[in-house]
Amino acid sequence: MSESINTPNPSVKKFLPIILATAIFMQMLDSTILNTSLPSIAKDLNESPMNMQNAIISYVLTLALFMPVSGFLADKFGTKKIFIFALIIFSIGSLFCALSQNLMHLVISRVIQGIGGSLMTPVGKLALIKTFPKNELLKAMNFAIIPALIGPVLGPLVGGYMVDYLSWHWIFLINIPIGLLGIILGLRYMPNYQSASSEFDLKGFIIFASASLLLSVSLELFGNTTHTTPVLLIFILGFLMIYYYYKHATKTKNPIFPLNLFQVRTFRVGILGNLATRLGISSIPLLLPLLIQIAYKESAVISGWIVAPMAITAMFGKSSVIHILNKFGYRKTLMTNTFIIGALICCLGIPGIHTSIFWFIPIIAVLGFFNSIQFTSMNTISIADLRNDHTSSGNSLLAVNQQLAIGFGIAFGLIILKSFEAKFENPHLAFRYTFFVVGILTILSGFVFRRLHVKDGENMKSE
Repeated sequence: MSESINTPNPSVKKFLPIILATAIFMQMLDSTILNTSLPSIAKDLNESPMNMQNAIISYVLTLALFMPVSGFLADKFGTKKIFIFALIIFSIGSLFCALSQNLMHLVISRVIQGIGGSLMTPVGKLALIKTFPKNELLKAMNFAIIPALIGPVLGPLVGGYMVDYLSWHWIFLINIPIGLLGIILGLRYMPNYQSASSEFDLKGFIIFASASLLLSVSLELFGNTTHTTPVLLIFILGFLMIYYYYKHATKTKNPIFPLNLFQVRTFRVGILGNLATRLGISSIPLLLPLLIQIAYKESAVISGWIVAPMAITAMFGKSSVIHILNKFGYRKTLMTNTFIIGALICCLGIPGIHTSIFWFIPIIAVLGFFNSIQFTSMNTISIADLRNDHTSSGNSLLAVNQQLAIGFGIAFGLIILKSFEAKFENPHLAFRYTFFVVGILTILSGFVFRRLHVKDGENMKSE
């Protein structure tokens, strides 16, 4: 069956970026809002705060596991039906989280949330890609991606205030009105694209999901255990599963992620660049609040306010990125921008223990501006040259890659921090050296974008 809508009306093109922005905001907020609330939830559920990490891990892993199926379901049942279904499941999961009476209930509810989240954002993004011509896609994606920058910054701040002034239940209940808004807008304005769908590659899905699970678990354990040998074995097994998927895909007619996706150079560079640069970028919203609370002995709310300017300056990045890309092109923009981000991360390690914490505000504010440019540029160049029949699988793989990269980045930052904590009695020194290492590695990751050609992304330019 061909796509059901080919010329969407102006209302669809006006509201579709808002619908996707709503989904992204809800998912990104939910990925981070729990961090500052765990001690309060643990106390209420009679659990140790150390055990509460399962509530975070279960959600992140569910996202990584089920995102690969989003493209197939959207092609088979339609983007509108799957998107509305995802919002309903996510909202129900949020309600169950708020009603949880023990940790097991909470973990199961977070898995339900994760199933909704794993479909919600990739399917919304797929509808956007199919609705807008390539010369308009950058502007639309640019608008929708801003919540991905704001969510991780507002999450700890909103979570801290809700726990202090309301109760932890509200960090989940806040999703319900946002979800209802998304459902109402989706029912009216979400196009229901369907494509001729082949038989689902169940074996490939299981292999790829197993690889994602093993790699995610190994990186999570690296930062939380002293027994490295079994963790290293899990990590190696994850890579072996990726190789097994490669062998499977070469012999399968319609694999869940076709290998010829990687023959498209812009997609290949975009995927690798996303993974490499997010290793550094993703750790900062976690490391900086930890530094302010542990080394400077400030409250969670104060640390949230220190990081908050990143969201404000992301707005300015959003309004500038189209002009920057039109003038300098993707290759020069992404290389230079990554170098700047790496240098700014290094700057976070400069202030001494007696320096005012407000010294961090201008650095984090400028970082927010360049992060906005980075995410929009990487996401659009990745899908710039994909054929229509590769859009669904390519978009799904990009979403999985981003989610894994965020998880890897957080785990990577914590691993470096803990290695320095073992060497220095002063926790502030451990944080400073961590920022230096993460910043330098981010600078080096900018060379990934050398593989782009000067003219790459020309078809994405706005007229």
